[in-house]
Order: sequence, then structure tokens, then C-alpha cells
Amino acid sequence: MENLLTAEELAQRLNVPLSWIYDRTRKSGPERIPHYKMGKYVRFAESEVIDFLRIKCVEEASQTA
Repeated sequence: MENLLTAEELAQRLNVPLSWIYDRTRKSGPERIPHYKMGKYVRFAESEVIDFLRIKCVEEASQTA
């Protein structure tokens, strides 16, 4: 298994506010960012998040075309 990122690390890598990361963990359906909940801790697999963002970009591009 790959190393898991904290919400802070992911926000820094994506250059987004920490609140954006936490907001996406509370969404439902396709807007929900993939994450793992371990008690009160939330962790993210970088490869899963990258795949999630690629899919979102393709979906948004196809909706505007």
C-alpha cells in the first residue's frame, strides 16, 4: 500500500485550502473525494485522489463541450 497523506499534506500538494479538502470528504456521490477514515483521522491515497481529479476534469470538459 502506498503512503497515505494527511488532509494538510493533500491541501498543500493540490494548492487548495484545507477547508476545501474537508468539505469534499463530507460530500456525497461523485463530488466526494476518496479518503480513509480511521477514527477521528482522515487519510488520502495520492493515486486515488489523482484519479478522482482526472475523472472530474473529463466530466466537466464533456459538459462544457
